[in-house]
Amino acid sequence: MPKNKFVLINRELSWLSFNERVLQEAEDKTVPLIERIKFLGIFSNNRDEFFRVRVATLKRVIKHQKKAVQYIGENPHRLLNKIQKIVINQQNKFDSIYQTILLELAEKGISIINEKQLSTEQGLFVKSFFRDKVMPKLFPIMLDSSSPFPYLKDKSGYLIIKLGRNNKENKSKYALIEVPTDELSRFVVLPKEKDKFFIVLLDDIIRYNLNDLFVNFEHDYIESYNIKLTRDAEIDIDNDISKSLVEKVSKGLKDRKKGQPVRLVYDRNISDDILDYIMKKIKLGKEDSPIPGGRYHNFKDFISFPRIGSSDLVYKKTKALKHPNLANETSFFKVIKEKDILLTYPYQSFEHIVDFLREASIDPKVQSIKITLYRVAEHSNIVKALINAVKNGKEVIAVIELRARFDEESNIFWATKLQEEGAKVIYGVPGLKVHSKLFLITRKENGKQHTYAHVGTGNFNGNTASVYTDFSLLTANKNITEEIEKVFAFYADNIKQGNYKHLLVAPFFMRKKLIQLINTEIKNAKNKKPAYIILKLNNLVDQEMIKKLYEASSSGVKIKLIIRGICSLVAGVKGLSENIEAISIIDKYLEHSRVFIFCNSGDEKYFISSADWMYRNIDHRSEVAVPIYDKNIQLQIRSIINTLLSDNTKARILGSKQTNEYKKTEYKNLIRSQDEIFNLFKNKKI
Repeated sequence: MPKNKFVLINRELSWLSFNERVLQEAEDKTVPLIERIKFLGIFSNNRDEFFRVRVATLKRVIKHQKKAVQYIGENPHRLLNKIQKIVINQQNKFDSIYQTILLELAEKGISIINEKQLSTEQGLFVKSFFRDKVMPKLFPIMLDSSSPFPYLKDKSGYLIIKLGRNNKENKSKYALIEVPTDELSRFVVLPKEKDKFFIVLLDDIIRYNLNDLFVNFEHDYIESYNIKLTRDAEIDIDNDISKSLVEKVSKGLKDRKKGQPVRLVYDRNISDDILDYIMKKIKLGKEDSPIPGGRYHNFKDFISFPRIGSSDLVYKKTKALKHPNLANETSFFKVIKEKDILLTYPYQSFEHIVDFLREASIDPKVQSIKITLYRVAEHSNIVKALINAVKNGKEVIAVIELRARFDEESNIFWATKLQEEGAKVIYGVPGLKVHSKLFLITRKENGKQHTYAHVGTGNFNGNTASVYTDFSLLTANKNITEEIEKVFAFYADNIKQGNYKHLLVAPFFMRKKLIQLINTEIKNAKNKKPAYIILKLNNLVDQEMIKKLYEASSSGVKIKLIIRGICSLVAGVKGLSENIEAISIIDKYLEHSRVFIFCNSGDEKYFISSADWMYRNIDHRSEVAVPIYDKNIQLQIRSIINTLLSDNTKARILGSKQTNEYKKTEYKNLIRSQDEIFNLFKNKKI
């Protein structure tokens, strides 16, 4: 492949293109209205994390100009300017979509009104609600130009208040109020009038009562504007060897709350004097991503928008199905000993995993349970089952990754709880994040030890399993379980890396084996044999793997990609990637499963994995990809992948221009893959 043929899309710009696809869902009139407003919340939450992590990283490396260009691939100042322009354009589109949704909700009998639109009766209700519920939570801070500006917390929304005077001789006063959404709902549903619903935001309830709140301050008028500051979310772990990892991460969490500002979002109608005052006080310049926005910020709260009105305003709830082999009251061990089981979420129930661990926790034959935990639910039945196992005399070893970004506090809590109950807790691996999704159960049967294992693509988290598409393989295959035992041995003693013939294990062996699998397809294509690769990933960024896919395409290997998020590979370029097709599917469920399929001269090789094709996953995380040997499960996965590839409703084409055009096919019927997959399971066709 000629050197000048290597092309990449910048990962930051590709990520913004992904979030644009989320915004498309909010714009899509075929999506139920309340679901559309939730997509605005998801878009906003995604963007917050982008600034907290990716933009913050750019600003960290920008100080090292030469290394920054090498690390990022272009001038970081130029990239930040591109990001700023895209974000502002997206914000304008966001505001327009929000206004459209408001009008459509009103047509359905749901009105979001502000403090100026309240009727007399509604005003009395809001006054009472403010006095009883809101006012006790408010602690206004009076601002003084000679005093330091109050600390603005990340993730919090604020109202900045101007108590104005008409007489220039009397100075206006300023105040700051944190909107207490951590204690109260952002949305207050007012008493229903006839068949109409009215909602007022907490921000506007505060605005409506500002005169009462500042009754002791002389003023002629009051102005109030929403502002929000986003901070660097990176956790710095110090090297003090006298401290435990828990202590270091806990300290890092405290420091994160004081991270450097990376973005200020403000109401575009804000007075110039107030904006200048804020920018100076928090020491932000125009290059620090000040984003003019609408009247409200922290739109992530809209993910929890009230479910009111007619049923057609939300997606119809579908109950997760039971796996046909696990539907009856029978032992998991008996079923899995006979054959491998694949669970597919959210179409099938995650409760099977909880039930399996619950059975293991009380089974007198079970000796030990080993498990990796990356993102643990707030109320985790998985951890409760592990604690129950300890109480029933089982050895429980939990490998808990404390550095799972934004889940550190929850993981510290559960790690401490497990330790208190007597479980052995391993805090990850120095220098690596443990991202694998494993458990291993050892059971003594007829005097011999037998092992049962789980390898999955998603976390042991019942909450996310209801909205993320993921796979869980349950197996008693010794080829697999013995190698999973080696992975756990590595977690216990980092010197024991192990050798693997079946699993693809990062960071030591996965890259090499994936390249070997691609090389096999290249060789077969050159020998005029069938050769193809199908990949389903969240992100495709790793440069070496992209180069290898370009080489495969140039050699005649047919490649199909389903990439939900970042895709730095450019598909469909003549002479480079003309044999590569790439789509992204954004719909009601978040496509999270990772699948690798290789033609292998017709004897297809299937893998499911916890790993995306990113440098961090392959080289700096502990990840596992497991081969699928059961032919029926291979057919099941193939059926799911084929359905995703045939989607002509929610699939977007990933091209060099990143326009997110919807895929058009020759099929006359509309195919919405997630609905089709659920129906396949429901009708027992897979």
